[in-house]
Amino acid sequence: MSSTDAGLRDEVFSGVLAAAQTGASWALSDLWCRYSPAVLAFLTARGSDEPEDLTSEVFMAVFDALPRFTGGESELRSFVFTIAYRRLTDELRMRSRRGRTVEWVDEGDPRRAPSAEQGALHSIGDAETRKILDQLPPDQRDVLVLRIIGDLTIDEIAEIVGKRPGAVKALQRRGLEALRRKLSPTRTPATLSSDSRE
Repeated sequence: MSSTDAGLRDEVFSGVLAAAQTGASWALSDLWCRYSPAVLAFLTARGSDEPEDLTSEVFMAVFDALPRFTGGESELRSFVFTIAYRRLTDELRMRSRRGRTVEWVDEGDPRRAPSAEQGALHSIGDAETRKILDQLPPDQRDVLVLRIIGDLTIDEIAEIVGKRPGAVKALQRRGLEALRRKLSPTRTPATLSSDSRE
């Protein structure tokens, strides 16, 4: 991308942000469309019971704070994920105190057989990814999900999770090594270390 294109993109985003800070509904919708899919994916990957509802709560908080926000596109993305991370932490903390409650849903009744398509969709992808991620220590899992799904920098993640950038890099490296071992159990430490040099 040329510097002219980047400058134009920054100028367009600045216009959207300025309009959103005054409460313009089109600009708030633009920010929702721009960031909510990544926030929803992050909350889902980290185990929120109600990721859609929590995503809405995150954006209500973001929109309430927008008039006082200063910064550009990367600062806003970091700000959005900071709120998402804190709301998720609150949910997980509350769940650990109260225990997990599950609302009865007719479609979820185990006496009712789902279609083959529904069964396949639920068993592939999200469940497998969550299963693998859930085997990681929480701090490694947070860093990887924020890095991959949130598309945040090491410095932005460090600010969100309250750690130094060097510690975040170490967590990312250890998390990726653990994922490699889980996904390729036949690989040896020697092949892993040679891969990391490439």
